[in-house]
Order: sequence, then structure tokens, then C-alpha cells
Amino acid sequence: MTKPSVAIVYHSGYGHTKKLAESVLEGVQESNKATGILISVDDVDSHWEDLDHATAIIFGAPTYMGSVSAGFWIFAEKTSKRWMEMKWKDKLAAAFINSGSQNGDKLQSLHAMFNLSQQHGMIWVGLGLMPGNNSSTASIEDLNRLGAFGGAFAQSNADEGPETAPPKSDRLTAKHLGHRVAEISARWEAGKP
Repeated sequence: MTKPSVAIVYHSGYGHTKKLAESVLEGVQESNKATGILISVDDVDSHWEDLDHATAIIFGAPTYMGSVSAGFWIFAEKTSKRWMEMKWKDKLAAAFINSGSQNGDKLQSLHAMFNLSQQHGMIWVGLGLMPGNNSSTASIEDLNRLGAFGGAFAQSNADEGPETAPPKSDRLTAKHLGHRVAEISARWEAGKP
């Protein structure tokens, strides 16, 4: 049986969100249950077939001014041709978000990605982790330190480059998301008639 494909389509303005996308891909590959492909929204016109044939699509973007970046939104609008034919109906969907502050209205960005997936008739996969860093014995080194449920959240200090930000715990949370989506993709494909 062929392994399912997980496409990770992302926009990264300064390189931080690309680091998260690479962590998501690492999780997909580590699962050994699916193959993964990274697709920058800047190159998406060369990858529509990869997206159309993927079992799952994981969306990723930075949060700029309280929502997904314009670069990601251009991609979202380009998907309308797929929407008209419901080409992505019943694919799995998930997302990861990055911003300069710990909150940064990341939830608004996640909702934009969730709504995009629902317009396409996709099936949403959440993070599947309890929140970390939420007690006196917890740490910013915990997985899911920002306490998200619907996707992987990350925070990159505005004065640090992608070689150091986002922190390791956020990259490991993104890796967890990739692993989870790969595992669920394999079960999803195995259950198809």
C-alpha cells in the first residue's frame, strides 16, 4: 500500500514560520506512516497537483496585524478553483501559527485557516495535546507551552532571527502536529473502501 501524502503549505515572511514548517515535516517523516512535502505559498503554482493528491494539507502562516499574512491569504484565494470542484473535500486539514508575541491574536489566524478548510469540505485535525506551562511546576520548555488545542502555536521574539526563534518547545510542538497528522492520515487511508 502506498503511504499517504501530507502537504505542508506555508507562508513565511522572515523565516520563522519556515522553521516551524520544517519541524512539521520532520514529524511527518518520523512517523514513517506518510510522506511529506513542503510547499511555500510563493511556489504553490508548481504544486497544485501535490495538494490535490495529498491525503492531508497542513496550513502554516505568521500572524500579521491580527490575522494570517497577506501572502497566505493570496494562496487561500487561489484555492477557489479547487473549491468550485470540491477537489479537497474529505482531505484532512490542520494548521500551525506563529507571531511575535505570546498571544498575538493567533486564534484569529487559526480560525481563518479552519474556515478555509471548511469551505473546502475538509476534516480538521487538532493538536491533541494538553496545555503545557500552566502550573507552578511547568516550564516554557513544555510542549504546547502556549496552550493551543486547534493547532500548533508558536512565538518568535521580534528581535531574534529564525536561527534561534521560535524556541525549541514550539518547534517540538509543531513536530508533534506533523507526526499526529501523518498517523491519522494512515488510518484515514486504511479505512477507505
